[in-house]
Amino acid sequence: MKISPSILAGDLTNIRHSLDQMDPAVVDFIHLDIMDGHFVPALTFGERYAAQIKAATAIPLDVHLMVSRPEIEVPKYFALQPAYITFHIEATHFGIRLARLIREQGIGCGVSLNPGTPVERLEPLLDEIDLVLLMSVEPGFYGQKFIESSYQRLQKLRAMIQDRPVVIEVDGGVGTDNIADLARAGAGIAVAGSACFKGTDLNQNVLDLKAAAAL
Repeated sequence: MKISPSILAGDLTNIRHSLDQMDPAVVDFIHLDIMDGHFVPALTFGERYAAQIKAATAIPLDVHLMVSRPEIEVPKYFALQPAYITFHIEATHFGIRLARLIREQGIGCGVSLNPGTPVERLEPLLDEIDLVLLMSVEPGFYGQKFIESSYQRLQKLRAMIQDRPVVIEVDGGVGTDNIADLARAGAGIAVAGSACFKGTDLNQNVLDLKAAAAL
């Protein structure tokens, strides 16, 4: 299991401190939640702030666009060359075109699904993408409780993917108490906020999550 700490759970007034304490040998990705205040109620930051994060770390970025017009927003992040750019399937009618555009830049393409979106909607995209981000809470509301039906959705999605080289990422309510079940259900990457940033030792928190996932 790879871990992608959500930077929103850190201290955004002192982001350099959060980045400096991340060991690239331990932290696999840095998850950036880009929210526009339209697709989700919350408003976070955009490409300029993301560029500052990119300049301050060697850890690959995991860009999650919770925006209502991904066709306009996606190209703004190409220059960052993140590991993944993920858009929501609910936000566009042009998913295949957008996925191809991202991959043409040498960037992994991710597609995210809200908890109420049937996983079957991904079927036409599975040969065009590298990652599925399954939301296990409603996006845009920090600190929600994990939705238990996410396990069944994960298993169904894993069966749909079959032998395709598509990674499943889970975001929302992830902790040491449920990460092993998520791994068994098919998740390969876990986004974690408070579970990573609690206390003072982020790297140990990430190692604890990885150890719990292997149980």
